[in-house]
Amino acid sequence: MTFTLLSRPALRGAALGLGALLGPLAASAQNAALDARIAKLAAAEDAKVIAWRRDLHEHPELGNEENRTAALVAAHLKSLGLEVTTGVARTGVVGILRGGKPGPVVALRADMDALPLTETSGLAFASTVKTTYLGQPVGVMHACGHDTHVAMLMGAAEVLAQVKKDLPGTVKFIFQPAEEGSVPGVEGGAKLMVKEGVMENPKVDAVFGVHINARTEVGVLKYRPGGEMASSDRFTIKVHGKGAHGAYPWNSVDPVVTAAQIIMGLQTIVSRQVKLIDDAAVVTVGTVNGGVRYNVIPPDVELSGTIRALSPAVQQQIWASVRRIATNIAESAGATADVAIEPYVPVTTNDPALTARMLPTLQAVAGASNVQEIKAVTGAEDFSFYQEKVPGLFLFVGGMTPGTDPSTVADHHTAGFKIDESGLALGVKTLATLAADYLAQKHH
Repeated sequence: MTFTLLSRPALRGAALGLGALLGPLAASAQNAALDARIAKLAAAEDAKVIAWRRDLHEHPELGNEENRTAALVAAHLKSLGLEVTTGVARTGVVGILRGGKPGPVVALRADMDALPLTETSGLAFASTVKTTYLGQPVGVMHACGHDTHVAMLMGAAEVLAQVKKDLPGTVKFIFQPAEEGSVPGVEGGAKLMVKEGVMENPKVDAVFGVHINARTEVGVLKYRPGGEMASSDRFTIKVHGKGAHGAYPWNSVDPVVTAAQIIMGLQTIVSRQVKLIDDAAVVTVGTVNGGVRYNVIPPDVELSGTIRALSPAVQQQIWASVRRIATNIAESAGATADVAIEPYVPVTTNDPALTARMLPTLQAVAGASNVQEIKAVTGAEDFSFYQEKVPGLFLFVGGMTPGTDPSTVADHHTAGFKIDESGLALGVKTLATLAADYLAQKHH
């Protein structure tokens, strides 16, 4: 056996080298211990989170009207000792949890608003709320799962508040109104939250968010690096013709027929003009309004719809095509068309570096086989406005009973929408662990 004697400088160097090796190992063990505590605390929150969700589901509120929801959230955050600001972007609530050690700032976001739908789910806690939306009587319903998002983030806040002395940094909880949009012409949602400074004071370094998914099994997390969800724009086409008696159409410039031709012409944008092997795209006409009587040709018809794209280049291409097709078809009929395109949200883009960095966290939280990379979807999310400011990661959390055929499940934004509440626990654990692990990684 041979021994090598080291000089004092060499011993000091070896000690420093050993410290450099053991430091990350000790930090990793510390992070694992904290993550284990978070998992245990999240499981203990489950019944409370489900109760919150049911209360919120029974009392839904439309965008920018989430007063009861905001009061519930603010009271909860204050009870946890957080610094709470209300009235952000009209009804938004922001809570700040300062950890026991200095470090970066991470934001967690949940949206709060419901949709103008009359619920037919049959749930014991189904909404019976009624309202008038754009002049039409209608029910109000959490038909996209925002009630679960609020409940999950409330649960994550309670979990993180219990371990705050071990957090090297700050967590900002963003409860956002009006993700589904405001009434036409009214600014709201994430765009207004950002404009009012939600990403500042303290300045956010990264942002995470989750969305429940009714057609993904409970226990599964889905994500995509880069462009994950489409941009969304609203278009309006006003066709101006000449009215006449329905019995004498030759005296008219018929805007109804012209509008029909424009609708069919718009279908060629995606089918014949967008290079679909590179990017998916959507042009959908959702409303057609014109006329007041069956035998009267009206002077005007108005169309409105949505444009979805997965890249800015395709988005601009579609805008140009909508304008060209509408105006030229109208001109060919002797009518005119006014085209207005209102940008709503940009592409939801998961920062590739942040996504790669947090992937081990997701796999540890849900199990590697339950973390699935997906193709981009043409749904849209105003979470993208936060991602324009800082790196962000947006995930889908399973809310479908395992073994269920997804084709038999009521889709989001439909009156029969339901969620398996056993999926909420994973959402709470995911949000809390992402925040803790991000702070720990940046701290070390």
